[in-house]
This record gives sequence, structure tokens and C-alpha cells, in this order.
Amino acid sequence: MLHNPHMAIMDVAIRPATFADVEGIKRVLAAHDEAVLEAAVDVTGLYVRHLIGHAVSRVAELGPEIVGFGPVLDTGVSQHLADLFIAPGLVGRGIGGLLLDAAFGSTQPRTTFASADPRALALYVRAGLTPWWVCLYLQGPSTGLPATPPSLGIQAAGWLALAELELAWTGAERGADHAFWAAQPGAESIVVSDSSGPVAIACARDGQRGTARALDRLVVRPGVDSLAPILAAIRHIGRGGEVSVTVPGPNPALPILLEAGFRILDRDQFMASNPGLVDPIRLLPNPGML
Repeated sequence: MLHNPHMAIMDVAIRPATFADVEGIKRVLAAHDEAVLEAAVDVTGLYVRHLIGHAVSRVAELGPEIVGFGPVLDTGVSQHLADLFIAPGLVGRGIGGLLLDAAFGSTQPRTTFASADPRALALYVRAGLTPWWVCLYLQGPSTGLPATPPSLGIQAAGWLALAELELAWTGAERGADHAFWAAQPGAESIVVSDSSGPVAIACARDGQRGTARALDRLVVRPGVDSLAPILAAIRHIGRGGEVSVTVPGPNPALPILLEAGFRILDRDQFMASNPGLVDPIRLLPNPGML
């Protein structure tokens, strides 16, 4: 992907993304992450199509070429910047700021997960977001986790049931997103319950590479001790093998997962315009969709 080193920011057009842009967007993402192209299943394409259909998604275009992607999704608690990717040869030219302004507009409150690139962190701070806690990407053996206590039960459930529970617990209407998670390759939606009723919901799917299952997202009911339901869900979803999971730094499951042999593969920084928007004790987030 070659670009004119003298390209001026005025040469770049910012416009709404369409489904015709999916392959161009995937090329931009693939320039930052080989897994996009190596994946046996096109999880990235499904994700991009969902954001185009359900988020405020903008692309940066240079001539006929897509060179940037910036979607903002309404999560019910925030306007969440799902991604902000610029073609590597054009990073630092101001395109990210244009995309960010177009996608966020004047909406508040705001959240995102920032990569290790200090330029991105500075851009988000200027957009009114503050770094609060680290978010770690782990993978490890589900069999290393404690056995699920007999007081907890795990049942399969449809996406509508999960959406209704989340709405009751948090006030966030996430029906379209739960339908998307339930349509992933190898998708599994579960409810963890105790004698009081449902205490957690979780979505899982096949991983993009290898045999590890992926925990897409988990929400714990307010007023419940989160640790046991989280560990039970991860152990169940792993099906006796490896499982990948995204864990906020403050979450009580983190040290137990590391002790059980989970490895840290990567990290992001959670940023928000308000520290109370997300409870890292009760949420194992989906970084692109929170």
C-alpha cells in the first residue's frame, strides 16, 4: 500500500461507511494485525458489517482507496469508539482526528480501548477521554480453573433472553449486539444461575486461529459477588481446552487466571469520559463493542 509522502490532509475525504467498503476496511485492519487475513473464519468481516449496520461508522478515503476506519457504537451506557485504524503509511497525518471528530460528533459520554501507540492515547485524551485501567488479553487452559461449585448452574439460552437480562440489570438495550454475538461461528450463549436466579450472562464463539474458544463478553448481575460466576463461565466455555478472554486489570478473576496458567498476550488501556460508566468488576468486555 503506497502513499504520496506529500499528501495533504485536504486530499482525504471522510464519509459514512457502506457495505461496499468492507474489503477495503479489512485491508486497513490487516495492515495492523495479520490475524485478519490468517483467520479460518471471517470474524473480522462479520464484525465490520455489524458496525456499518448498527454504529456511526466513518471511513477515510484517499482517491479510490479506503485508508481509515472509525466506528462509534451506542452501548446504552456510552458512545463507544470501537476502532480507529489508519493505513500505516498515513499515521500521524491528522486523519485519525478527522475520523474521530466525524464519528463522535458532539455525543457524550464516551469510551474506548486505546492501543499501546502513544499517538492514539494523546488523540483520545484531547477528545475528552481519560485513561483509567489496563485491559488484558489472556489465553489459557480452562481445566486449570477451580471446579464450578454445586451452587451454580449453567444453562444455554437464546440471545433474546441475554438481552432482556442485561436490560434489566444495566438499563442498556443491546438486542442487536446480542443477536450479532449469537450469530458468530461456534457461538454459545449461556446464563449462570444460583438459588436466587440468573447471576451472569456470557457469549462465546470459535477463535479466529487455533482451537481456543473465545469468551466474547460476560456481564454479572449487580449485587452479586462476581468471582465465582466469572470463573464458572470461563471453565464451561473452554470445553476442556484453551480459552481466550479479555479481563480488566481490577477484576478479581485476573490473579486466579494467571495462577491457573493463563498467559497475557496483549494489553489495551480503557479510557472514558467518566470513570463510573463501566464496572470492571462485573464486566469482561468485548473491546470493540464493550
